[in-house]
Amino acid sequence: MSTKIVKTVFLKAPPEHVWKFLTKADKLALWFHQGETDLEEGGDWALLTNSPGKEGQRMCWGKVLEMKKPERLVHTFTHPFLQEVETTCTWTLEEAKGGTILTLVHDGWDNFKDDPFGMAANHDTGWDEHFQRLRRVTS
Repeated sequence: MSTKIVKTVFLKAPPEHVWKFLTKADKLALWFHQGETDLEEGGDWALLTNSPGKEGQRMCWGKVLEMKKPERLVHTFTHPFLQEVETTCTWTLEEAKGGTILTLVHDGWDNFKDDPFGMAANHDTGWDEHFQRLRRVTS
């Protein structure tokens, strides 16, 4: 069995609105971190840190593999603590009466040889914290 994170959140906003918070640099800043640029299919993406003394430095990055607005987004994801091992985030937006059911599947943890379970568990906690903010900013 492969180690993967699966998160589903219910957002009181239509998929077109939620999509902007996954793909627009300024909207990402409201719940995750400031984007270096808007996400584009086939392009590179990066989020920037706001840590004192490191403001504006890349903190995580990857490549956008697929964009099917406003239904599906797939991109790679890495950062220094992952020792540049690439994981994959697959976002699915499903329209529901009254909002959007957003599902994230974040996998590829088994490629991290040191402690794949521990690294996935840390990111699982991180996604919980970020999704709390996403709920607030999209409604």
